[in-house]
Amino acid sequence: MHPLRWLRRRDSDLAALRRAARTAIVMPAMFAVAEELIGNPTLATFAAFGSFAMLLLVDFGGSLRERLLAEAALALAGALLICLATLASRSLWLAAAGMAVVGFAVIFVGVVSSVLAEATTALLLAFILPVSLAAPPSSLPDRVAGWGMAAAAALAAVALLWPATRRDALRAAAAAACSALALRLRAEAAATVSGEEEVLARERDEAVVRANGAIAALHREFLATSYRPTSLSTSARTVVRLVDELGWLNGIVTGSERAHEPSPVDRSACAVNTAAAGVLERGAELLEARGGRCEDLHAALAELTVALRSLDESATARLPVAQAAGGTGPDAGLAGAGAGELITALDPSFRAQELGFAVSSIARNIDLTAAAERRSWRERLLGRQPEGLAGTFSAAQERASTHVDRNSVWLHNSVRGAVGLGLAVLISNRTGVQHSFWVVLGTLSVLRSNALSTGQTVVRGLLGTVTGFIIGAAALAAIGTNTTLLWLLLPPAILLAGVAPAAISFAAGQAGFTLTLVILFNIIQPAGWRVGLLRVEDIALGCAVSLLVGLLFWPRGAGAALRGALADAYAASAGYLASAVAFGVGLCDTGAASAAAPTASAIRAAAASRRLDDTFRSYLAERGAKSLALAEVTGLLNGVGGLRLTADAVLDVWGGDDGSAAGARAAVRQELTRRSELVQAWYEDLAASLLDQREPRPPLERDDASDQRLLDAVRNDLSAVDGRATATAVRTIWTGDHLDAARRLQAAIVGPARAAGEATARLR
Repeated sequence: MHPLRWLRRRDSDLAALRRAARTAIVMPAMFAVAEELIGNPTLATFAAFGSFAMLLLVDFGGSLRERLLAEAALALAGALLICLATLASRSLWLAAAGMAVVGFAVIFVGVVSSVLAEATTALLLAFILPVSLAAPPSSLPDRVAGWGMAAAAALAAVALLWPATRRDALRAAAAAACSALALRLRAEAAATVSGEEEVLARERDEAVVRANGAIAALHREFLATSYRPTSLSTSARTVVRLVDELGWLNGIVTGSERAHEPSPVDRSACAVNTAAAGVLERGAELLEARGGRCEDLHAALAELTVALRSLDESATARLPVAQAAGGTGPDAGLAGAGAGELITALDPSFRAQELGFAVSSIARNIDLTAAAERRSWRERLLGRQPEGLAGTFSAAQERASTHVDRNSVWLHNSVRGAVGLGLAVLISNRTGVQHSFWVVLGTLSVLRSNALSTGQTVVRGLLGTVTGFIIGAAALAAIGTNTTLLWLLLPPAILLAGVAPAAISFAAGQAGFTLTLVILFNIIQPAGWRVGLLRVEDIALGCAVSLLVGLLFWPRGAGAALRGALADAYAASAGYLASAVAFGVGLCDTGAASAAAPTASAIRAAAASRRLDDTFRSYLAERGAKSLALAEVTGLLNGVGGLRLTADAVLDVWGGDDGSAAGARAAVRQELTRRSELVQAWYEDLAASLLDQREPRPPLERDDASDQRLLDAVRNDLSAVDGRATATAVRTIWTGDHLDAARRLQAAIVGPARAAGEATARLR
């Protein structure tokens, strides 16, 4: 196979090769200027490692402007850390404590933004290097100047050397999903209205396959990194919301196709589907255009609003006629309807209402995305956000507070990393090793989220280091003290260190890094093969520290925490749904005290969902056997999103209550509350079963008696004087339908939950 083709199979967009090539050019150049022209070893060391950190260890996404801003911010933050580390370096205990504090802060702050998460290793290196090389404050100018040289060269390299095209794969996948779902909705509406479902079946099936594929690709892209692919930029925060919403929308459309009862064609529901398809098409165009005008989207959204209003009116006005054709008076209305007939007649309108809400939410997020991108540089500088979005600081505070929780894997990793790095600094100084920063780097490179992964990485790290040492020793034996040849070997060694982790393995990357350091330090101060041997010893010590910390702090890693995160997310989402129903029935029953808006419940559910997402990503990143199959875990994750968005939809149902049929509606309130409590209790029991690792309860069965009680309550409390249905009656039944959707979701969840329990039992 051609080498480039072979590399593309392992590094599809050649990102690793791009980083390595830039570093292979810039790092030796900066090192040569500082070492050979200026003759300052300190300047040379920090220029070399600064280039390594800012070019090889990070790969920011976004536009060129966004990448340059991120590089500049990294350079400033690194300079500050160098100053702090240098001041702490002469005191053993201050150096160890400072490393622990900075390690925790740098790792934990990554939860705020994917940009910060990507820069974690580079920022830690900016502190590890100076804190491990004890020096007086007078060395600060040389250290910061070396870092500054590297920063200037890195900015130029990012802009001029093989500049990357704008990478926003998540946004592109979201646009493709919008287009595919629009096509699916149009195909469904056309087949339903024409009555020629068999004729249009092939076209519809193709649209279904395309939509399912687009949604699957969107979720793969979303889960492709070990951190949420969202920065603190406004547009990134809105785009990431689309992932759950588009997946939920696809589930709604699928559910509509599998409606449990045949029903007459509802043209108002078909009109909603067609209008929703138009909104999705305009939304896809905006996502692709970046910062485009929203007039077409607003017009399409207005059409959808009109279609939803017409749906609401037709569901209210048409219902009695549908139940007793040609009848008049109360017996032709609600009084003459059976529970099954009534719910069947309302089913198409409910599903269209559910779909309309999902598409409207997607459109609002796309609108906010475009509005954020249209802001002037002055508005961005002042932090002015589009209406309806929290500011950057508020968003950062919310994300950070989400993970101040005992079940947060991100918090566990931050504590584990802080203790490991602080202990490595302490031990390396106490043992008097010659290059203590190698010990700390060894700790950093192999520390993982559980002891098993750490142990496996220790073996790979040591194997790679020994291999690099052997290659370096052989090269030095052949070269001797010829520094010219060492300079010639430095760029290929850097290229190998950069490409090997992605193209070959972690161990190969360690080998390349060891070879690079052997050459680098033999240029500064010739010591032959002994430099490589010292690195092997230091890395072994660092690996031992990592293994010890991994065994002491949450040794079971993300696999054990995943159950707790799932349990928290289900309990919080079920609580949010119950609060949303309580709020709705409070509006419904004017004779009872109104419940408060479920803002706090919504925040708790969103926070639990974010923690679950981060835990799942850590679980995916862990090496070793998985106690839970990925398909089962993904099914459980999708259930959390569906439950939370169902609660959002219930709130939307009652957002337009007009107070029709005013009066006491106690029977309606009691029945909906009873249903809500049953659904909530089931999900809370599911959460407990995940924690206790026991068999979950069977899904709740459909309760026809409950449907009849709800109909009786609607008939008695929510009929107009002429016996016809009211808008509030329809909303009441739709709320019951949303609760029934949450009940039907249980069947999709209980299987993965049961399989997860069985898998855990086998591993005991």
